[in-house]
Amino acid sequence: MIIIPARIASSRFPKKVLAEIDGVPMVVATARAVRSVDDVAVATDSGEVARVCEEYGIRAVMTSGEHQSGTDRINEAATRLGLDAGEIVINVQADEPFIEPDVVRTLEQLVKKHRNEAQTMICSLYKTVSKEEAKDPNLVKVVTDECGYALYFSRSPIPFDRDGTLESYKGHLGLYGFTRKMLEKFCTLPHAPLEHIEKLEQLRALSHGYDIAMAEAKTQSFGIDTPEDLERALARRNAPGL
Repeated sequence: MIIIPARIASSRFPKKVLAEIDGVPMVVATARAVRSVDDVAVATDSGEVARVCEEYGIRAVMTSGEHQSGTDRINEAATRLGLDAGEIVINVQADEPFIEPDVVRTLEQLVKKHRNEAQTMICSLYKTVSKEEAKDPNLVKVVTDECGYALYFSRSPIPFDRDGTLESYKGHLGLYGFTRKMLEKFCTLPHAPLEHIEKLEQLRALSHGYDIAMAEAKTQSFGIDTPEDLERALARRNAPGL
């Protein structure tokens, strides 16, 4: 099951999830992009978002407005949908309208690989980004160990390139994969200081000693955080040869 958390509040891009992509709201474009992979539902605290989704035939689940993270929101939606403990739940952000289905399938396979590991709480993906791209605090970076597990995530470029020889970084993609059991367990953990400092919910799992399994994905997509991001994404997609 793919669940897309969609809140309407956004300080940098008001009503971002309803911004138009090729004539349809962004949250609808995102749902359409991934619906060939699995069933899709949008988890929202906004009646307006729910009504828009229903107009386009996208299932919407109303959730509490008190959630501090998208993962907490999809956990409530998974409960309301009656998903069982072993079902795979993929969290795709509503601001990923250009995400390729194969990227979601890669994440699904990663969850299947790690689903029986008690220490693994989350599965996620990264892509290779340039040194210049890594300077953007909206693009989260991740450092992994030799076995492919995340060591840390940051809005700062990590690792620090003391000798100036590093040519690329691992840019985190805003997708998370769980079994329903993993998801429930994550949402019982207390919020962690690092999570609030970086404003990155995945740091909750690392702070409490759990693993996040990572894999590389090839993608041209990126999250839309500002109106300028949307303009760049559309320009890139419409450029000759793409």
